[in-house]
Amino acid sequence: MSFLPQTFSLPHVASIVITLLSGVAVMFLRLRASNRPTTMRKIIVPPIGMSTGFLMFVAPVTHVPWLWGIAAFAVGAVLFAYPLIRTSKLERVGETIVLKRSKMFIFILLGLLIVRLLVHNVVEQAVSIPQTGALFFVLAFGMIVVWRIAMLQSYLKLMRRR
Repeated sequence: MSFLPQTFSLPHVASIVITLLSGVAVMFLRLRASNRPTTMRKIIVPPIGMSTGFLMFVAPVTHVPWLWGIAAFAVGAVLFAYPLIRTSKLERVGETIVLKRSKMFIFILLGLLIVRLLVHNVVEQAVSIPQTGALFFVLAFGMIVVWRIAMLQSYLKLMRRR
């Protein structure tokens, strides 16, 4: 099994391009959000909004075995969330709480994007493109939920210190 695809089909190239554009968009948004006041709502809403993506599983083409979905969620929650948690620090500045950007944050996001692209090609050899997308969505959801829970805990701790 190779990390590189044997042939580059239009869906494969489109998948890579969309992944790269999404990664760049996420990095841009994360950098813009840094050092700005945050609220509990700003921490909680993204995973809630993202949860609507589970509607994709209405389509049978995206169905994967439950064990695969649980494994994808666990990988996101355990492996991919950890670097984000370690580089996301909330601090009190006067009466507001801000997310302080780590210098390593952008490199961690780039690293996660590269790992995702490499693993994507391996997974895509075993399952269909819609199933691959479904598994990576579940992985990303696990990562985001755990990261945001850690941020929420930090936020509430800072709020109690008034």
